[in-house]
Amino acid sequence: IICHERLAIVGIDTGAQPLTNEDETLILTVNGEIYNHKKLEGELKHPAKFKTHSDCEVILHTYNEIGTDVCAKLDGMFSWALLDRRSDKTRFVAARDPIGITTLYIGRVSAHPETVFISSELKSLNEECDQIDEFPPGHYFDSHTNQFHRYFEPDWWAPKRIATNPVDYRQLRESLTAAVRKRLMTEVPYGVLLSGGLDSSLISAIAVREAHRISAAAQSDAEDIDTRGARYYPRMHSFSVGLPGAPDLLAARKVAKFLKTAHHEFTYTVQEGLDAVADVIYHLETYDVTTIRASTPMYLMSRKIKSTGVKMVLSGEGSDEVFGGYLYFHYAPNADDFHSETVSRVHNLHTSDCLRANKSTMAWGLEARVPFLDKEFLQVAMNVRPQDKLCSKDLMEKAIIRRAFDVEFADAGFTDEELAQGPYLPRDVLWRQKEQFSDGVGYSWIDSLKEWAGRRVSDASLAAAKERFPFDTPETKEAYLYREIFEQHFPQKACLASVVRWVPRTDWGCSADPSGRAQKIHEKAY
Repeated sequence: IICHERLAIVGIDTGAQPLTNEDETLILTVNGEIYNHKKLEGELKHPAKFKTHSDCEVILHTYNEIGTDVCAKLDGMFSWALLDRRSDKTRFVAARDPIGITTLYIGRVSAHPETVFISSELKSLNEECDQIDEFPPGHYFDSHTNQFHRYFEPDWWAPKRIATNPVDYRQLRESLTAAVRKRLMTEVPYGVLLSGGLDSSLISAIAVREAHRISAAAQSDAEDIDTRGARYYPRMHSFSVGLPGAPDLLAARKVAKFLKTAHHEFTYTVQEGLDAVADVIYHLETYDVTTIRASTPMYLMSRKIKSTGVKMVLSGEGSDEVFGGYLYFHYAPNADDFHSETVSRVHNLHTSDCLRANKSTMAWGLEARVPFLDKEFLQVAMNVRPQDKLCSKDLMEKAIIRRAFDVEFADAGFTDEELAQGPYLPRDVLWRQKEQFSDGVGYSWIDSLKEWAGRRVSDASLAAAKERFPFDTPETKEAYLYREIFEQHFPQKACLASVVRWVPRTDWGCSADPSGRAQKIHEKAY
């Protein structure tokens, strides 16, 4: 049985799924975006009859020629399942993108071990399966071997291999710009999530520049990427969310004015946030504290964005993992440990920030795209030696990417054309200290969550937490409450296997509290 609920972004007129080849011996269902679909279509050795305008149909025809080698050729974010009926022995193949931007789960039933269930959501498996695992990113599953096979193996993937390349600021800037440009592929209204922090502001600035450049240039079929989005909708829309007076709202307002975007500012009350927590846990399918803290305002914002008619947004997830942007990185014992931690954080993005960005938005039929996790950009950024990424009391975190877009930095390697366009961002935004999203939406948000949990969970309940939750026992009242709500939605033991808690490196001497304000280096630490 193959089923699909579609959010149409590209090929909106003809892309209904499942997709099939001409004789229907290959059947594909897919969630995601294939940014290099035009290039792959041009590389097909035999003419293929495309039934749709969907960017994802090329998976089908490329698989027809080269089998599972198609996985490594795809540039995008995706989860897909394919049924191959070309021979007497039917073959089932499923795959997930390299970093796990899109979500995917695999379930089994012990009474029928030969049966496999694949789904984008936990909630479609929990009542059928007694074993549920997250489908590993960068892998495909093959029914012929009944095993996972890794297809994504870049040279930087091993945490113990320390990068040695000196930073090339121009290469860093150009590769991120290319990552943003290819993600402007859309046939529907789109925008940017703009918190006013470094990451979202940079993505917004690049997107505005690239949209202007694309819309001003003559259209060319020779381009390997699909640039219809910027031609259809050249005016950039930006979106921010926070409690009234939140740091992010003020910063985002300043950036939007600088970039001349059509800016939409949404506010919510603490009570509205608290009322949404149970729904957020249901949609996010996790009980991780920091993910829920940050997902709630993003979830509320996504509902309002969808009501404007926008169906796709660019977002800034991934930068902190790639460049060591979390404030606890200030406590890294040495450069090698710093680098290994960045690699480990990228490995685990699918359990936290990618999960948040994907599910908080998809709950309302909104798609989030993340340029910082472009695999070609990662190849550049993750191979930069850690000495060039280190932060200290005298050097702000992520200085490397700030410098790459700082027109006043002499070694950034700007061309005359770039300099003529002026600064990417106001200088105080480009050099704004890291503010985790759950803090930036308003410092009282996390404080209110803790107070709310304190009222709902007694001291006696927390003291007995080990008895109630023997696996992955919560250590705070806030964590206890989220776990309690999670198990109301997902009571089956199998549902626990896919949840991973995000915590800083306490062995580096920093606080276990995931809030950035818990780190002493924060300007407004508590």
